[in-house]
Amino acid sequence: MKPADCSFLLVVDDDDTNRMIVRECLADQGFCLEEAPDGGAAWRKLTQTPERFDAVLLDRMMPDMDGLEILRRMKSHPELSNVPVILQTAAAATEQVIEGLREGAFYYLTKPFSPEVLQTIVRTAVRDRLHQRAVVADLARMRDTFELIEHAKFRFRTLDEARNLAALAASTLKDAAQTAMGLAELMVNAVEHGNLGITYADKSRMLHSGRWHEEIERRLRDPEYAERFATLELERRADRVEFTITDMGAGFDWHAYLELHPSRVMDLHGRGIAIARRVCFDELRYQGCGNVVTAVKRL
Repeated sequence: MKPADCSFLLVVDDDDTNRMIVRECLADQGFCLEEAPDGGAAWRKLTQTPERFDAVLLDRMMPDMDGLEILRRMKSHPELSNVPVILQTAAAATEQVIEGLREGAFYYLTKPFSPEVLQTIVRTAVRDRLHQRAVVADLARMRDTFELIEHAKFRFRTLDEARNLAALAASTLKDAAQTAMGLAELMVNAVEHGNLGITYADKSRMLHSGRWHEEIERRLRDPEYAERFATLELERRADRVEFTITDMGAGFDWHAYLELHPSRVMDLHGRGIAIARRVCFDELRYQGCGNVVTAVKRL
């Protein structure tokens, strides 16, 4: 059983010095660290207690079993697929970074890195994992009742409302946690970038300065944005479920975010739409200026 106030990280690196550097960077940050000196030991720890870890910090280049192989195994494991993995390595060529992200890495961290960068990335990864855990817990309570709905329309304003509603809407599907994760990405985008007018550059600055949550709350209270809301429509058909999300913003150039782009691979955000399209849904369709998106899940 893991302590309620401690987020567990698995640090995997065959170099003792590198593991020591990570320990020092994350000291007094509220994390409980476990270590593995190679890929085989890491895989044993992960599969023995798959519910234990909130994030994995994983060296890419190791003997025996390298980081990409562990990442691939995790993404195909039913209980480990949603654990965020931060790849760390000196191999910083753009094609290698993109390869790691396309395999499902949460972030690609190149050595050497500063303590502040590592702390920010790990906090972001753990925050997302805790949201995922909350989604899974909600699903069990909602599944039976929500299965009766064939058509529904919901309104939401805040990030918490978006995530809770994503869990509810996905609750009857076979891969509910994965669908909820994709819906949450699209619905959070509708709140942040759509209704609240937060640009990509704005969010980058807020995440680096630690002001992201504060600015979200400020804009939700601002009269300019306070009356804005987004909607989620659910349509259940014989062979599929369609989720349509609409916000009240001016839209954005959605074409640029359907795939992982080399210019954004080192950013702390900006991968949600691509992940939703590639991993969570069978089809993703944006309309017009980009303030309406339909995600399709085939049954």
